Amino acid sequence: MFAIVSDIHSNLEALTAVFEDIDRRGITTVYCLGDVIGYGANPKECLDLIIARSKWCVLGNHDYAAFYEPTNFNYGAEQASFWTREVLETEPDTALLEKRWEFLGNLPMRRTLKADLGGTEAVLDFVHASPRRPINEYIFPDDVYTNPLKVRLLFERVKHICFVGHTHMPGVFLDEPDFYLPAELGQAYPIVEDEKAIINIGSVGQPRDRDNRASYVYVEDNRVHFVRLAYDYEKTAAKIRAVDRLDNFNADRLAEGR
Repeated sequence: MFAIVSDIHSNLEALTAVFEDIDRRGITTVYCLGDVIGYGANPKECLDLIIARSKWCVLGNHDYAAFYEPTNFNYGAEQASFWTREVLETEPDTALLEKRWEFLGNLPMRRTLKADLGGTEAVLDFVHASPRRPINEYIFPDDVYTNPLKVRLLFERVKHICFVGHTHMPGVFLDEPDFYLPAELGQAYPIVEDEKAIINIGSVGQPRDRDNRASYVYVEDNRVHFVRLAYDYEKTAAKIRAVDRLDNFNADRLAEGR
């Protein structure tokens, strides 16, 4: 059994709630799909938690932006990246500073795991955004209707199951193409050997599906379980508003999950 988290975006309250739930379930293996930082006010604390608690993490576009440079970001996201970089660079503890930068600098774009999931032989790919462009390609639910060719081309890059984040919208893409919300699946997707799927696990720290609860998944046997958890988003929002260089929009959106 293992859990997958993604898109924490420096939201310490949401990440803490998720890890508390993971611990209650007795899950000891955690994978992360990136964007640990960006937007929010607690980049150091969230990085430290992911470094300590995850088996490994892949590179997200906001992680890339802080370590290298932001590309194709709006003004608010760009400024958050610059502020995050300064917060990390001014860490007085040299050992912590180097540990965080080494972690960010060594993040791979993709991980692959072969596993026996309750008798189902599975090949699991882990990327932040898409199997074609692992760091920054968005796969939206509407793509199955507005751009089905894009979805079919994406599935040509999928061996079996590909876990993604990036859009902050949980659900399952199939190669018909089709998309299913977690509610339509009874909050769980069964992995079978003859069906490809791209599974968006949603966002821990900045949900955008009009549900303000933190989102993550855990895999038990061959079933991917979608989990939503309430957390103190008002506390998170207040921290963002207290930093002049962080966009208040990223505080306001937390209440509505947008």
